Amino acid sequence: MDQSLISGHAPTPPAARMENHGSNMLKVAMSSGHDLFARTGSMVAYEGYVQYEPNPPAVRQMASQWLTGEGAPLMRCTGDGLLYLADYGADVVCLQLTNESVSVNGTNLLAFDAHLQWGVERVKGMAKFAGQGLFNVVVSGTGWVALTSRGTPVVVNCGGGDDETYVDPDALVAWSSGLRMKGKRSFKASSMIGRGSGEAYQLGFSGHGFVVVQPSEDSTDRLRARG
Repeated sequence: MDQSLISGHAPTPPAARMENHGSNMLKVAMSSGHDLFARTGSMVAYEGYVQYEPNPPAVRQMASQWLTGEGAPLMRCTGDGLLYLADYGADVVCLQLTNESVSVNGTNLLAFDAHLQWGVERVKGMAKFAGQGLFNVVVSGTGWVALTSRGTPVVVNCGGGDDETYVDPDALVAWSSGLRMKGKRSFKASSMIGRGSGEAYQLGFSGHGFVVVQPSEDSTDRLRARG
Protein backbone atom coordinates (compact mmCIF):
# COMPACT_ATOMS: atom_id res chain seq x y z
CA MET A 1 0.00 0.00 0.00
CA ASP A 2 1.15 3.51 -0.77
CA GLN A 3 1.47 4.93 2.76
CA SER A 4 1.52 8.49 1.44
CA LEU A 5 -2.18 8.17 0.64
CA ILE A 6 -3.09 7.85 4.32
CA SER A 7 -0.25 9.79 5.92
CA GLY A 8 -2.50 12.78 6.48
CA HIS A 9 -4.56 10.77 8.97
CA ALA A 10 -1.62 9.73 11.14
CA PRO A 11 -1.55 11.11 14.71
CA THR A 12 0.77 14.00 15.46
CA PRO A 13 2.85 14.30 18.65
CA PRO A 14 0.64 15.59 21.48
CA ALA A 15 0.90 19.30 22.18
CA ALA A 16 -1.48 19.33 25.16
CA ARG A 17 -3.16 17.01 27.62
CA MET A 18 -6.30 16.99 25.46
CA GLU A 19 -6.68 17.94 21.81
CA ASN A 20 -8.74 17.09 18.78
CA HIS A 21 -7.73 14.56 16.16
CA GLY A 22 -10.02 15.83 13.46
CA SER A 23 -13.34 17.23 14.62
CA ASN A 24 -14.86 13.97 15.86
CA MET A 25 -12.12 12.37 17.94
CA LEU A 26 -10.37 13.27 21.19
CA LYS A 27 -6.68 12.52 21.81
CA VAL A 28 -5.54 12.39 25.43
CA ALA A 29 -1.89 12.26 26.51
CA MET A 30 -1.96 9.78 29.39
CA SER A 31 0.78 9.63 32.01
CA SER A 32 1.30 8.04 35.41
CA GLY A 33 -0.56 9.87 38.16
CA HIS A 34 -2.79 11.78 35.76
CA ASP A 35 -5.95 9.68 35.61
CA LEU A 36 -8.97 10.42 33.46
CA PHE A 37 -12.71 9.91 33.75
CA ALA A 38 -14.25 9.09 30.35
CA ARG A 39 -17.65 8.05 29.08
CA THR A 40 -17.90 4.26 29.22
CA GLY A 41 -17.55 2.78 25.74
CA SER A 42 -15.96 5.88 24.23
CA MET A 43 -12.47 4.38 23.76
CA VAL A 44 -11.75 3.73 20.08
CA ALA A 45 -7.95 3.18 20.26
CA TYR A 46 -4.88 3.65 22.44
CA GLU A 47 -1.12 3.46 22.21
CA GLY A 48 1.06 2.37 25.10
CA TYR A 49 -0.29 0.93 28.34
CA VAL A 50 -3.75 2.09 29.39
CA GLN A 51 -6.13 0.39 31.82
CA TYR A 52 -9.83 0.95 32.46
CA GLU A 53 -12.03 0.62 35.52
CA PRO A 54 -15.73 0.92 34.66
CA ASN A 55 -17.98 2.59 37.22
CA PRO A 56 -15.41 2.98 40.01
CA PRO A 57 -16.71 3.70 43.56
CA ALA A 58 -16.53 7.48 43.18
CA VAL A 59 -18.66 7.28 40.04
CA ARG A 60 -21.19 4.84 41.51
CA GLN A 61 -21.80 7.18 44.44
CA MET A 62 -22.31 10.19 42.19
CA ALA A 63 -24.28 8.30 39.53
CA SER A 64 -27.01 7.54 42.05
CA GLN A 65 -28.05 11.18 41.63
CA TRP A 66 -28.36 10.93 37.88
CA LEU A 67 -31.73 10.33 36.30
CA THR A 68 -32.19 7.97 33.39
CA GLY A 69 -31.27 9.80 30.21
CA GLU A 70 -29.46 12.59 32.07
CA GLY A 71 -26.23 10.97 33.13
CA ALA A 72 -23.38 9.18 31.43
CA PRO A 73 -21.69 6.11 32.96
CA LEU A 74 -17.98 6.78 33.42
CA MET A 75 -14.81 4.72 33.49
CA ARG A 76 -11.51 5.62 35.13
CA CYS A 77 -8.54 5.48 32.74
CA THR A 78 -4.96 5.13 33.96
CA GLY A 79 -1.58 4.50 32.35
CA ASP A 80 0.95 5.94 29.92
CA GLY A 81 0.38 6.53 26.23
CA LEU A 82 -2.14 8.10 23.89
CA LEU A 83 -5.84 7.48 24.34
CA TYR A 84 -8.41 8.15 21.61
CA LEU A 85 -12.07 8.72 22.48
CA ALA A 86 -15.17 9.36 20.38
CA ASP A 87 -18.95 9.32 20.68
CA TYR A 88 -20.66 8.05 17.52
CA GLY A 89 -19.10 10.69 15.31
CA ALA A 90 -20.16 13.68 17.41
CA ASP A 91 -18.00 16.79 17.29
CA VAL A 92 -15.55 17.12 20.19
CA VAL A 93 -14.81 20.36 22.06
CA CYS A 94 -11.83 20.64 24.45
CA LEU A 95 -11.93 23.09 27.36
CA GLN A 96 -9.02 24.01 29.64
CA LEU A 97 -10.33 25.20 33.00
CA THR A 98 -8.24 27.55 35.13
CA ASN A 99 -9.67 27.64 38.62
CA GLU A 100 -13.18 27.83 37.20
CA SER A 101 -16.19 25.60 36.68
CA VAL A 102 -18.45 24.53 33.84
CA SER A 103 -21.93 23.03 33.92
CA VAL A 104 -22.38 20.28 31.32
CA ASN A 105 -25.35 18.28 30.11
CA GLY A 106 -24.47 14.72 31.19
CA THR A 107 -25.13 13.33 27.72
CA ASN A 108 -22.52 15.73 26.29
CA LEU A 109 -19.76 14.95 28.78
CA LEU A 110 -17.01 12.89 27.11
CA ALA A 111 -14.01 13.07 29.48
CA PHE A 112 -12.34 15.13 32.21
CA ASP A 113 -9.26 15.03 34.40
CA ALA A 114 -9.88 12.82 37.43
CA HIS A 115 -8.39 15.36 39.84
CA LEU A 116 -11.11 17.90 39.04
CA GLN A 117 -14.00 18.31 41.45
CA TRP A 118 -17.37 17.27 40.06
CA GLY A 119 -20.94 16.63 41.07
CA VAL A 120 -24.53 16.59 39.86
CA GLU A 121 -26.66 19.68 40.34
CA ARG A 122 -30.19 20.66 39.42
CA VAL A 123 -30.57 23.59 37.04
CA LYS A 124 -32.84 25.81 39.09
CA GLY A 125 -33.82 28.09 36.23
CA MET A 126 -35.85 25.31 34.61
CA ALA A 127 -37.68 24.08 37.70
CA LYS A 128 -40.82 26.19 37.24
CA PHE A 129 -41.08 25.39 33.52
CA ALA A 130 -40.29 21.66 33.58
CA GLY A 131 -41.98 19.01 35.61
CA GLN A 132 -38.73 17.38 36.72
CA GLY A 133 -36.24 20.14 36.10
CA LEU A 134 -32.87 19.67 34.48
CA PHE A 135 -29.77 18.01 35.96
CA ASN A 136 -26.21 18.77 34.86
CA VAL A 137 -22.71 17.66 35.81
CA VAL A 138 -20.66 20.53 37.24
CA VAL A 139 -16.87 20.19 36.82
CA SER A 140 -14.57 22.58 38.70
CA GLY A 141 -10.88 23.33 39.21
CA THR A 142 -7.87 23.54 36.95
CA GLY A 143 -7.60 20.93 34.23
CA TRP A 144 -9.14 19.60 31.04
CA VAL A 145 -12.70 18.75 30.05
CA ALA A 146 -13.94 17.35 26.71
CA LEU A 147 -17.52 17.80 25.49
CA THR A 148 -19.44 16.43 22.54
CA SER A 149 -21.82 18.26 20.23
CA ARG A 150 -24.28 16.90 17.68
CA GLY A 151 -22.83 18.95 14.87
CA THR A 152 -20.43 21.88 14.90
CA PRO A 153 -21.30 23.94 17.99
CA VAL A 154 -21.34 27.67 18.49
CA VAL A 155 -19.63 29.08 21.58
CA VAL A 156 -21.28 32.34 22.61
CA ASN A 157 -19.26 34.66 24.84
CA CYS A 158 -21.36 36.63 27.30
CA GLY A 159 -19.57 39.90 27.82
CA GLY A 160 -21.37 41.14 30.90
CA GLY A 161 -23.70 44.08 31.15
CA ASP A 162 -27.45 43.85 30.75
CA ASP A 163 -27.44 41.91 27.47
CA GLU A 164 -28.78 38.36 27.70
CA THR A 165 -28.24 35.29 25.54
CA TYR A 166 -31.23 32.95 25.14
CA VAL A 167 -30.83 29.28 24.31
CA ASP A 168 -33.24 26.43 23.59
CA PRO A 169 -32.57 23.94 26.44
CA ASP A 170 -32.70 21.04 23.95
CA ALA A 171 -29.68 22.53 22.14
CA LEU A 172 -27.74 23.52 25.24
CA VAL A 173 -24.43 21.68 25.83
CA ALA A 174 -22.61 23.59 28.60
CA TRP A 175 -22.04 26.97 30.19
CA SER A 176 -19.78 28.77 32.63
CA SER A 177 -21.16 28.13 36.10
CA GLY A 178 -20.73 31.78 37.10
CA LEU A 179 -23.30 33.04 34.61
CA ARG A 180 -26.65 34.27 35.82
CA MET A 181 -29.52 32.25 34.42
CA LYS A 182 -33.28 32.55 34.22
CA GLY A 183 -36.04 30.72 32.43
CA LYS A 184 -38.37 32.29 29.91
CA ARG A 185 -41.61 31.07 28.35
CA SER A 186 -42.75 32.24 24.93
CA PHE A 187 -46.18 31.64 23.47
CA LYS A 188 -46.93 30.74 19.87
CA ALA A 189 -43.21 30.60 19.08
CA SER A 190 -42.76 26.95 18.19
CA SER A 191 -42.21 27.77 14.51
CA MET A 192 -39.15 29.84 15.46
CA ILE A 193 -37.65 28.37 18.63
CA GLY A 194 -37.89 24.84 19.94
CA ARG A 195 -40.65 22.35 19.31
CA GLY A 196 -43.96 21.73 20.94
CA SER A 197 -47.58 22.76 21.09
CA GLY A 198 -47.22 26.50 20.61
CA GLU A 199 -45.09 27.23 23.65
CA ALA A 200 -41.28 27.46 23.72
CA TYR A 201 -38.95 27.53 26.70
CA GLN A 202 -35.59 29.24 26.72
CA LEU A 203 -32.83 29.75 29.22
CA GLY A 204 -31.40 33.26 29.42
CA PHE A 205 -27.75 33.80 30.39
CA SER A 206 -26.03 37.00 31.47
CA GLY A 207 -22.74 37.96 33.08
CA HIS A 208 -19.18 36.98 32.14
CA GLY A 209 -18.60 33.56 30.63
CA PHE A 210 -19.54 31.36 27.69
CA VAL A 211 -22.38 29.13 26.50
CA VAL A 212 -21.90 26.13 24.19
CA VAL A 213 -24.84 25.39 21.87
CA GLN A 214 -25.17 22.47 19.44
CA PRO A 215 -27.13 22.56 16.17
CA SER A 216 -29.52 19.88 17.38
CA GLU A 217 -32.74 19.87 19.38
CA ASP A 218 -33.10 16.33 20.67
CA SER A 219 -35.59 16.34 23.51
CA THR A 220 -34.72 12.74 24.37
CA ASP A 221 -31.47 14.09 25.81
CA ARG A 222 -33.49 15.76 28.55
CA LEU A 223 -35.74 14.12 31.08
CA ARG A 224 -38.44 16.67 31.65
CA ALA A 225 -42.09 17.11 30.93
CA ARG A 226 -43.51 19.67 28.60
CA GLY A 227 -47.09 20.73 29.10
